[in-house]
Amino acid sequence: MSEPRGDHRACAPGNLYRMLLDVSHATASHRDLKSLLSDLAGLLRRVARFDRLAIVLHDPEREVMRLHTIVSLEPTFASDLELPVPESPAGLVWQTQRPLVVPRVDDETRFAEVARILRDEGMRSFCILPLTTPLRRLGGLSFASQDEDAFSEADVEVLQELTTQVALAVDNVLHHEAAQQAQQQLARERDRLELLLEVNNALVSNLDRRALFSAISGCVRRAVSHDYTSLAVYDTERNAFDMWAIEFAGKGLIKEHMFVAVEGSPAGAAFTAGEPRRFERADLMALDSDIGRLLLAEGIQSMCSVPLTVHGRRLGTLSIGRLGGEAFTTCDEELLSSVASQVAFSVENALAFHEIAELKDKLAAEKVYLEDEIRTEYNFEEIIGQSAALKRVLHQVETVAPTDSAVLIGGETGTGKELIARAIHELSRRRGRTFVKLNCAAIPTGLLESELFGHERGAFTGAIAQRIGRFELADGGTLFLDEVGDIPLELQPKLLRVLQEQEFERLGSTRTKRVDVRVVAATNRDLEEMVAAGTFRNDLYYRLNVFPVTLPPLRERPEDIPPLVRYFVQKFARRMNKRIETIPADAMTALSRYAWPGNVRELENAVERAVIVTSGPALRVLVSEFPARAAAPSGGTATLEATEREAILRALHETNWVLGGPHGAATRLGLKRTTLQSRIQKLGIDRPTA
Repeated sequence: MSEPRGDHRACAPGNLYRMLLDVSHATASHRDLKSLLSDLAGLLRRVARFDRLAIVLHDPEREVMRLHTIVSLEPTFASDLELPVPESPAGLVWQTQRPLVVPRVDDETRFAEVARILRDEGMRSFCILPLTTPLRRLGGLSFASQDEDAFSEADVEVLQELTTQVALAVDNVLHHEAAQQAQQQLARERDRLELLLEVNNALVSNLDRRALFSAISGCVRRAVSHDYTSLAVYDTERNAFDMWAIEFAGKGLIKEHMFVAVEGSPAGAAFTAGEPRRFERADLMALDSDIGRLLLAEGIQSMCSVPLTVHGRRLGTLSIGRLGGEAFTTCDEELLSSVASQVAFSVENALAFHEIAELKDKLAAEKVYLEDEIRTEYNFEEIIGQSAALKRVLHQVETVAPTDSAVLIGGETGTGKELIARAIHELSRRRGRTFVKLNCAAIPTGLLESELFGHERGAFTGAIAQRIGRFELADGGTLFLDEVGDIPLELQPKLLRVLQEQEFERLGSTRTKRVDVRVVAATNRDLEEMVAAGTFRNDLYYRLNVFPVTLPPLRERPEDIPPLVRYFVQKFARRMNKRIETIPADAMTALSRYAWPGNVRELENAVERAVIVTSGPALRVLVSEFPARAAAPSGGTATLEATEREAILRALHETNWVLGGPHGAATRLGLKRTTLQSRIQKLGIDRPTA
């Protein structure tokens, strides 16, 4: 209403038909209520005095009266108002189908909210006429005036005649809007079905995960404009999302296979709620998380995330984002949810395929490894001997085996460190899984990392296929690292990380893998001296040396030599199809007196050589090979060890068996406490009982 307020004149009866014709012409071409009401206001002001004209329509679904549009000379305070039918004057008119005239707003008590709004806008009287067509009741046409008692009976009669024509025009507008909405809905449904068909074609024609995601992202972009697309898969072990795939030409702050916490992420909000979530810039700023800050730094202004769900199981989320400020709509959300339903099945299949492939590779590797183990004869259950020194070691094995603690086995070469490691595995809860061994000194430095952790195809020259490492192979079981002191210094931090965190990355991969492996290490070197020399990390040494076990050399348990000789004679005689019934006394004496610098391994080789040269029932031992080498160790070494044992016992007695501290036995002897403990164990010194 642009014309100024002036005097209103009632329409003469003779002009009523002309007025109806003018109203009909004015309403014929309108397709929205706002423009319709604007034109009507100018015509109807020829009939009655009013300053505010409004259309109030009934909503049958919600059973309310809704204020649709207003035309007024003065600013209005209520542009969108909904009231229950009994609380609205238009609702009374809609129910009774009779006009309602209120000459004084201040006196009106039935409709408090409407009266308050009209008073605030300066209106002092109002009139509402029913908007009804031959087919249905629509609502009411509301007139309000700044004057009291502005609507006479004559005005109401004329307006009522005109309102019938207005009702037809309003009904036409409503039908037009409904038709447009139906057309838009059909168009959206058509676009949705076309998109789902494109996505389905992409799913069946792409086996590569990266190519598949690129195709899906392109399909979605044609239906919903966006700049950023990501597929996040939930990792149950980490309680975080693995960013499987990203389509975004940004700064590279968000990378594929980076892990994103569930808490505080847009994907996490949708995943936790199990329903779509939309975010604008203010919402992203309110997340107060690393991923929220990264998204803002990349320029993302709005996002929409939908969960990927299959058979009630949530796998992850599909998210899209925009660099512009335009927010995503409900229609965008519904369209993305439809795509997510199909993508979820693809992700489930990919996860299953990946898991099957990993299990297949692991089984194949285990098969090759176990076949190699079968070809190598090990008698780890047959530890021969009854000496006190050996019994102490076996007691330690029984103590530590049920735990998952790391064990460091020390001792000279050939003392049977691998047999003890296998015994620890067999007595542990992991005995049903694989026992994997690796001799760290036998692998070239450049290949040791690949042997331990595996590699991806193309990780280095010659890596023509993916390979899993020993840690992955031993998942759930035990990994025996022999000669651990030979691991290069540059590889030790990665080994330390696996021991502490139980996670690592294959060579050439950025994806972190988690394992459950118990490590048993062995060495014939003095790791404490290596730590002091800087050739072995002290933190790795402490991590390996949780439970040390020191194997005594064979010369310190000579009483075990006769049963070992008999065992090896039977073993090799059976293998060579020979019948050996006796072992000469002088031969057994010579073997028992020998120092055996190569320990049990040397003894085994000597017995095998003797069986080879034996042609009768008595073992033939070349006694002359042993005495010459037996003299020095049995004399000098024994005397030295006896002297050392006496000195340690004296110091322990004088300090009442206190090892550490300024007045302890270690200080008196000028040794470290750990070194003294090792010597006590090696010499077989037991604390006397009270």
